[in-house]
Amino acid sequence: MLSRARAWRLPYGGLEPSKTCFFRGPVAPSSSGRSSAEPRPVPLSYKLLDGEAARPALVFLHGLFGCKTNFNSIAKALAQQTGRRVLTVDARNHGDSPHSPDMSYEVMSQDLQDLLPRLGLVPCVLIGHSMGGKTAMLLALQRPELVERLVAVDISPVETTPSLDFPAYMAAMKAIDIPDEVSRSCARKLADKQLSSLIQDPAVRQFLLTNLVEADGRFVWRVNLDALAQHVDKILAFPPRQEFYPGPTLFLLGGNSEFVHPSHHPEIRRLFPRAQMQTVPNAGHWIHADRPQDFMAAIRGFLA
Repeated sequence: MLSRARAWRLPYGGLEPSKTCFFRGPVAPSSSGRSSAEPRPVPLSYKLLDGEAARPALVFLHGLFGCKTNFNSIAKALAQQTGRRVLTVDARNHGDSPHSPDMSYEVMSQDLQDLLPRLGLVPCVLIGHSMGGKTAMLLALQRPELVERLVAVDISPVETTPSLDFPAYMAAMKAIDIPDEVSRSCARKLADKQLSSLIQDPAVRQFLLTNLVEADGRFVWRVNLDALAQHVDKILAFPPRQEFYPGPTLFLLGGNSEFVHPSHHPEIRRLFPRAQMQTVPNAGHWIHADRPQDFMAAIRGFLA
């Protein structure tokens, strides 16, 4: 479920102009008193790269602890290579999107059902990694008319049992103590040292530290750790569904990843009868970071 980004150099410039929208409003109220069929959407932060309006846009959804900038280089490259509009979005409680006590795939789907028609981007090609892939799958099942085709990146519509200990990550992040008025580099070093006692993988620590931001002279986590910790079981699960999505679907798997098992295939086929599966060799769970050129080639091939 974790979304990780590694730096890689784009060999050419991105498509311009682009539109970046940041919503920095108050914390959204809970929808706990509302019907589960009517979750309250929040205004998501997004970046839209312009392209041909006549062709379905590409919409990228990141994973847990990620943000829209995880796909910056890939979005620019695919906008240029395909001529399509490309949208990257921050999920609620992530990046620059509002915080909310609600955190389920139903509410994350509703956020997109609110955003995409307002931007004139339906039907779209919906591409989601990990947590974002589950959101994409649920949206396609609920509102198939909004999704021209679907790409689920290294995730399946079943409960996830990752080797990564997300509750421990959240506990470690909440426990860090950084003095006020220190430099950003110093804050990152202090946080990295404190996280290292529970999180041994330096790559995971560096990714988590991308969420450490300065606000009013002190460093805070921009992800809503309280909401994520409270709802981590929902994030690892997938809502039971009876309907199926009739559109073209690609399950793009990392050759070195164990997130999608053969035992998941029957449920994939039941919910997505037109599903095809493609494996990217020498890629882990973060295919777009590990093998960006292969990732983009797979997306272009699926669009052809």
